[in-house]
This record gives sequence, structure tokens and C-alpha cells, in this order.
Amino acid sequence: MKKIVFIKKALLFGFIILFLGNISCKDKVAKIEEEKVEKIDDSSKEPFFKLSLAQWSMHKMILEKNEDPYTFAEHAKKWGFTGLEYVSGLYNKELEKENFSEEAMAAFVKKCNEESEKHGMQNVLIMIDGQGDLAISDADERKKAVENHYKWVDAASQMGCSSIRVNLSGSNDEKEWLENSVDGLTQLATYAKNKNINVIVENHGGFSSNGKKLAEVMTIVNMDNCGTLPDFGNFCVIRKDGSIYNGECAEEYDMYKGVEELMPSAKGVSAKSYNFDEHGNETKIDFYKMLQIVKNANYSGFIGVEYEGDELGEEEGILKTKELLLKASKDLK
Repeated sequence: MKKIVFIKKALLFGFIILFLGNISCKDKVAKIEEEKVEKIDDSSKEPFFKLSLAQWSMHKMILEKNEDPYTFAEHAKKWGFTGLEYVSGLYNKELEKENFSEEAMAAFVKKCNEESEKHGMQNVLIMIDGQGDLAISDADERKKAVENHYKWVDAASQMGCSSIRVNLSGSNDEKEWLENSVDGLTQLATYAKNKNINVIVENHGGFSSNGKKLAEVMTIVNMDNCGTLPDFGNFCVIRKDGSIYNGECAEEYDMYKGVEELMPSAKGVSAKSYNFDEHGNETKIDFYKMLQIVKNANYSGFIGVEYEGDELGEEEGILKTKELLLKASKDLK
């Protein structure tokens, strides 16, 4: 009798062990499946930034092929962007003819707003060129340059943009440039503050392409609505022909160091691209490294695609840049 009881107990114990082991196995399988799902989810996560298109990516279409600049929103929507970064110079043909009158500027704003609303796009910023040097040494000329930007601050405000992008050209003397830049930006940012517009500086030739110097300007100005627009590519400080934007580069600032120095005050980021290899990577700029720097700065705003290459058509170059940004964003820490 004792033997039978013992056997029953042993069998019962065995069933319990088997049952628990089965549950454990199921738990392990479930955990593995869960991890697989998590991995799949990770690969399909949204990027940490929003995508905008810099209108300069279309400058050949507009200036050489007579594409209407007001089709900007339509094209950007078609190519998968949500934000628009306008370029003032691409509208000069009509605005200069009217001497940038209030009526001409109002018509520009109205058309841009109609198109962006029609295509469900967000107006992000306007890049301003040709309105005078904000870092010029002559105080009267500097004040005139500042005031020339007022109409663009007003336009940006009426379009619901967050910023205007400006250049810091002017003196070739480092000390003068620093002082002039601080003064010019302070004047303009003071006006823009009342319009809820940021004044942001792109590294765009000369001393502005020296990340450390431009970061120093931001520290001295110390205004909430004054910041930077780090561009992945524009780090040529001196060109052989003495020009600011064209010509062969004689002295180039470290682009990765420069972006890292400018990110603390960044209110936008410009993903410059030129050409691509057979794997879809930019041939001059490591987008993975750049995006990691941007992410490490806890940036989560718009990154603007600015294709400036000469081997691909503009549409193909824009789409390749966008694709690279999205692909690189998935491999960041």
C-alpha cells in the first residue's frame, strides 16, 4: 500500500514538474516573440526630427528652367516633406521690380500662404539674402542692413514661420566682425522678438563658418530668439579667390566640430548634400555622424534637405538626401 502511495506521489510530482516546465517554455517562447516584435517596431520608429525642404534645392528648376517658385509647396508635398524653407532670392524677379513695396510683399505672403494651406504644409522659415551686411563696420550701413530685414521678419510672422535665416557678412577683421555681428544681430533680434520670430545665422562663409567664433557671437548676444542654423556643408572660411560663397576653398573648418559647437543654440538644421556613392551615402559628409551629433544635442525640430549637387537632377538629389536622412536615423544610439 505504501508503495502504491509513493508511486502516486511520484507521478503527481512528475506531472507538476512537467506542467511548470511547459509553462516556462511557453514563457520563453512568448518572450522571444515579444523581443522580435520590439525589434520590428524599433526599425519602423519615426525619426527624432521633422523633414522640411530648403527651396534652394530647386534653384536650378526656378532660375534656369523657369519653374514658378510658388509651386514650392506642391513639389515638397509630392516628395514627402511637411515643412517649407523659403529662399528670398528666388522671388527677387517680382519683388525687385516693385522695389519690395508693401503691396508686393503682401502679395508674396498671400500666395505662399495659399499654396502652403492648399497642400497642408507648414511654413518653417525664410532664408534671406541680398539685404545688406549685418556685420559691416560702418554703423549706418549696418543699421540700414538691419532695417532691410524688417520686411522679411514681418513676412515670416504673417506666414506663421518660426524664423528668418540671415548671413553674417561684413568686416574681414576678426575683432571687428565679432563686435559688428553682435550689434547687428541684437538690433534685428530686438525687432523680431515683438513679432515672435527667431533670427538664426547659418554658417555661410567667412568667419561665420568658424563654429567656435559663431558660437561666441551667440553667447554674447544672449537673446532667446537669436540662434543658429547649423549647415552640414558650409564650413569654408577662406576661398582662394577671396569670395564668400564661390571659388575653391583654401581653409575649411572641421564640419563635425563646427556642427557640434553650433547645436546648443540651433533653432534649425540644414542637411546639405552634394553627391552620392553607389550605396546612397553622401561622398563628402558622414550623415550618420552628423545626425548623431544633432540627436546628442536633444534636437527634435525640422531638418531641412538642401541638395546642392551637380551629378544628379534636383528631384533625384532631394529624394536621395531625404532617404539617407531617414536611413541614418534608424542606426543612431
